[in-house]
Amino acid sequence: MPIQSKLPEVGTTIFTIMSKMASDYQAINLSQGYPGFNCDPHLIELVYKYMKEGKNQYAPMSGVPLLRERLVEKTKKVYGVDYDSESEVTIVSGATDAIYSAVTSIVKPGDEVILLEPAYDCYAPAIKLCGGIPVYVPLNLPDFSIHWNSVKDALSDKTRLIMVNTPHNPSGYMWTKEDLENLAQLIVDKDIYVISDEVYEHITFDGRKHLSMMTHPVLKERTFVCGSFGKTFHVTGWKIGYCLAPEEMTREFRKVHQFVTFSTATPLQYALAEYLEDEHHYLELPDFYQKKRDLFCEGLRETELLFTPAQGSFFQQVSYGHLSKESDFDLAVRWTKEIGVASIPISVFFKNKNDHKILRFCFAKLDEELEKAIKIIQKSKLF
Repeated sequence: MPIQSKLPEVGTTIFTIMSKMASDYQAINLSQGYPGFNCDPHLIELVYKYMKEGKNQYAPMSGVPLLRERLVEKTKKVYGVDYDSESEVTIVSGATDAIYSAVTSIVKPGDEVILLEPAYDCYAPAIKLCGGIPVYVPLNLPDFSIHWNSVKDALSDKTRLIMVNTPHNPSGYMWTKEDLENLAQLIVDKDIYVISDEVYEHITFDGRKHLSMMTHPVLKERTFVCGSFGKTFHVTGWKIGYCLAPEEMTREFRKVHQFVTFSTATPLQYALAEYLEDEHHYLELPDFYQKKRDLFCEGLRETELLFTPAQGSFFQQVSYGHLSKESDFDLAVRWTKEIGVASIPISVFFKNKNDHKILRFCFAKLDEELEKAIKIIQKSKLF
């Protein structure tokens, strides 16, 4: 019998396509956003330790209590914000789980959800699966800042949710205090919730501080803050993250989460709880990644490509529209095949595949790999 697809427009993601192509053509993979190096060996030892201790059965649905407590301590230390570990913190199987569960707990058929595009590719499908209607608001180019008048114009009596992302993927833009205040003013007297994707919270550059939605009193009371241990500690394959939200929102969130993944790998949770005791493991990340960003950008300056160093995340965008009219998708494919460097065309982050002649490179790789990629780009006849 034919299946009537709930997501007929969805196919294989660009990240899978480009990573496979990078493998097929033995290209340097600067496309998919995952670290090209291993995590701290001590963290692996901690996982082994808790496996040997027998922490191998189901964890509580909301997460191992000790990890939730450690996360509350970290949140207070970094942001000065209090959450209750029992009723407002949930450990999940990756930020995608957190985002899907949050959307499903709030959005009903016919509800409108505002997306700031370019937007990460898991947002819109979650909305559509709930019967919601994505409403797209373009960010300002070239800096990818928010056009708040456009957001205001997009609001309607059907708006149920606004989804935000800082540091932003793919651009690296980081929200300012003015951004938080503008969002708060728009929704303070409306029944509108916020889902905030903050997986790159500790990957920030040039002295910038990540401003979480939780740091604004109005936003904290209506925001699901979604984070990722995988991004922070170079273990994206572990698929482990968290969601922080007020008690009433968390209650509804958990009703969904328990039937999505129920619980997350137990020994990983115990290992991360112990690993979080040392704040240096996350406070030193900005310096670690800035060296990689600066290394990559220094090499880009020797090319004709245009760029502004990313404010956060582990992605760097480059613009080539002044050099070629070739589509970003075709260029990304051609460079992977011909010069051996894979990237992501950012048109895939737009609903209508708007082509702004921009490619996204992931610099969360070994220095020698970044140096090799830069030399290839510098020496190749690109256009």
